[in-house]
Amino acid sequence: MSGSGAPEGDDYSATVLGSHWFSGPPDTTKRTAPEEVVPDRVEGSVLRFGPGVTAAMPAPFPLDVARAVAPSPRRRPAGLRRYALAALVLAAVLAYLGWQRLGPGIEVRDVAVSTDPKGPACDAAADVVAVVATNGRPGVLTYRWVRSDGTRSEELTERVPRGQREARLHLLWTFRGTGSYPAKAELQLVSPGQRTAAVDFTYRCSP
Repeated sequence: MSGSGAPEGDDYSATVLGSHWFSGPPDTTKRTAPEEVVPDRVEGSVLRFGPGVTAAMPAPFPLDVARAVAPSPRRRPAGLRRYALAALVLAAVLAYLGWQRLGPGIEVRDVAVSTDPKGPACDAAADVVAVVATNGRPGVLTYRWVRSDGTRSEELTERVPRGQREARLHLLWTFRGTGSYPAKAELQLVSPGQRTAAVDFTYRCSP
């Protein structure tokens, strides 16, 4: 069959032209399914349609992911702990040395004076010894000797080092001639504190 009708047969195929080929008004009686809107891009579970429009709220992080992302508490390096301990020990040592140097000064605990009870030989010297017991702190002893013959020495000093708990002070008293002479030697401690101690002895020399 020929003419204006469509050809028939097994190899017939119809060509559907787009609507822009028709010059007449569009047919509003036909309903077409709305086209599916394709998102511009997919970011994880968020679909974005155009700039700045969010199609879905972002899903929260899983619990395990949140724990992995959360910052862990900062631990102090072991080296810093060692340095802090060393600094503490050093400060304690310096404080002890400062106390040793600037702490309480020397204190006298006791004073005793002695000599040979037989006295010196003819034309010899008596060695009179004063033993001053201290607290072991460093310092200076100030003292003088007073003899029974009316002689007084000037003020003398003895430096006592740290740790020494005893100072020995000597007086050499020389005798001449024959006869007998009762003698007394006295130590007068001026500082620290004021103390006195004495010893009596006799010089004898027969002609």
